[in-house]
Amino acid sequence: MTFSDAIRTCFAKFFTFSGRASRPEYWFFFLFIVIWSLIAGFIDLQFFTQVAVSETETSKSVTATSSQPVQSIVGLIVFFPHLAVAFRRMHDTGRSGLYAFLPILLILGAFAVLVFGIGIASQFHGGMLDKLFTRATLLIVLPTLIVLVVSPLLVLWWLARPSQPGPNQYGPNPYEVAQ
Repeated sequence: MTFSDAIRTCFAKFFTFSGRASRPEYWFFFLFIVIWSLIAGFIDLQFFTQVAVSETETSKSVTATSSQPVQSIVGLIVFFPHLAVAFRRMHDTGRSGLYAFLPILLILGAFAVLVFGIGIASQFHGGMLDKLFTRATLLIVLPTLIVLVVSPLLVLWWLARPSQPGPNQYGPNPYEVAQ
């Protein structure tokens, strides 16, 4: 599959979450997303960035802000095709496409645990319960950070794995099917 074939296939299968996607299909589309995100970022930087300079007697600060409308539009255009091809790529390795959501689910879970732990700890001012909940929350933070770093790497590794040979429960091997 060529670069242009991968892009056409991913946009043609915009909402197709079933079946399998080969490594070139996924990674060429991923490269397409990176290239267009960089181009969109450059356009936003050139045309939609506002620079504010503030000076005092002792210092000078420069602040640049951008609403990033072009990057937002590119992100919206490629969101579902990327999600669909990631699902199909996971299927190609013999895994459920839901594993592509693993890092997002873990981030949401970690956020909920930290907010809950910090919220409870903030209810106690001093005393034993304050120390207990603060330390418990801190004990959860380190393993959570490790999981949050490892899970995207694991999904990336799965996406880079070779196709499962022959047909699997998600369909025929994309390398064995005439395109």
